[in-house]
Amino acid sequence: MPADLTPGARRARIFGLAFCAALPLLSGCASVIPDAGGTRPGAAAPTSSSRPTTAPRPYQPRPSEQPGAAAKPIPATPRAPLPAPAVPAGATTAAASGVIAGPDFAALGVTAEQASAALKAFRLSCPSVQRRTDASGLTRGADWADSCSAAKNWKDADASAFFTRYFGTVQVGAGAAFVTGYYEPEIAASRTKQPGYDVPVYRRPADLVEVDLGQFADDLKGRKIRGRAEGPNFVRYYDRAAIEGGALAGRGLELAWAADAAEFFFLQVQGSGRLRLPDGSVMRIGYDSQNGRDYVGIGKLLLDRGELQRGQASMQGILDYLRADPVRGAAVMNENPSWVFFREITGPGPLGALGVPVTGRASVAADPKYVPLGAPVFLSLDRAEPNGLWIAQDTGGAIKGANRFDSFWGAGDEARAIAGGMSARGSALLLLPRASIARLIPAG
Repeated sequence: MPADLTPGARRARIFGLAFCAALPLLSGCASVIPDAGGTRPGAAAPTSSSRPTTAPRPYQPRPSEQPGAAAKPIPATPRAPLPAPAVPAGATTAAASGVIAGPDFAALGVTAEQASAALKAFRLSCPSVQRRTDASGLTRGADWADSCSAAKNWKDADASAFFTRYFGTVQVGAGAAFVTGYYEPEIAASRTKQPGYDVPVYRRPADLVEVDLGQFADDLKGRKIRGRAEGPNFVRYYDRAAIEGGALAGRGLELAWAADAAEFFFLQVQGSGRLRLPDGSVMRIGYDSQNGRDYVGIGKLLLDRGELQRGQASMQGILDYLRADPVRGAAVMNENPSWVFFREITGPGPLGALGVPVTGRASVAADPKYVPLGAPVFLSLDRAEPNGLWIAQDTGGAIKGANRFDSFWGAGDEARAIAGGMSARGSALLLLPRASIARLIPAG
């Protein structure tokens, strides 16, 4: 998820897409996984002003609570990053951080299945890749012409040969990678308010104004702020507590009504998701805007206060904490002032920052200042599941810096379980068109 999110992106991402255990969890990075059960449908929503009245103490799950199970990590031995010069102080792009040549693609050990999935995802990205200005400084639109032309008719079964022919590998900076995970959640909701469904899912309000600061000063290019007009003044938009307290009620902005406030909170962090309606049908919603407030990771707050222990600070554990005491849970959620507005989406999705659908087990979010969007990425990590070839098709507010990635796992229970506990470290290589590499690393 740049300074801004695109429709359907996770996440999620101007305020943080995700919740990841190693940052620590919920400090503003990967996914949050709603668990089954929880708050009784139709229960009165906690008020936004509620606060715990007792001194904080570590949360202890009741014996009847069943924490959602994150997938047990499959350990792996990552490739060590390549020896590289020190990154220059103040470097803010891949080009400024420095790149060095990596091994041939054929030496990476990418499976045929991984290569095939990556080629399909790469093919979708090509139209956008060739038009987009690369903020990383590594590629030019014309560099992608040969590979994108060949990808149109290249057989997926021979994808390894495609990447071997048209791409070389480079390491950006020190090459040390950190990877989290996200997925497309599904929660119970209704298109109309009815018993059991009383948590509003708002569409973008007409009075939410986005201002491009670059119009006023060159040194502010790329920066945007959001707010609303109040008389002659431009003020900050309502925060989560105000919205929960009814600041937008009665304006006809309700796109749907969710059954569980905590699950919807987590869907907002993801930035897109599926609403399972009472008749069994599915309504898909995607990011449309955000209130301009900074994301605050509630997991880190709970850890810092000692209300959760590090072993409890999984995504599922935080959800259990919120549900154990709805009043306390509402107070904690309101400490994250960010609020996401949605639109209904149809067709494939969710959409990433390139405006094309992201693909489970093939798409990653990356910082476009360090990874050309659309570029293939090879990950070698201390967890086996995300190892292999991916395509950078999304961005995230918390996905910042060189070799920082958020892996997308699709939808469903397995995706939820893997994304829920994803936290892996190792090394990363970018695959760049050979024309780019020739320009960046002239043959000696």
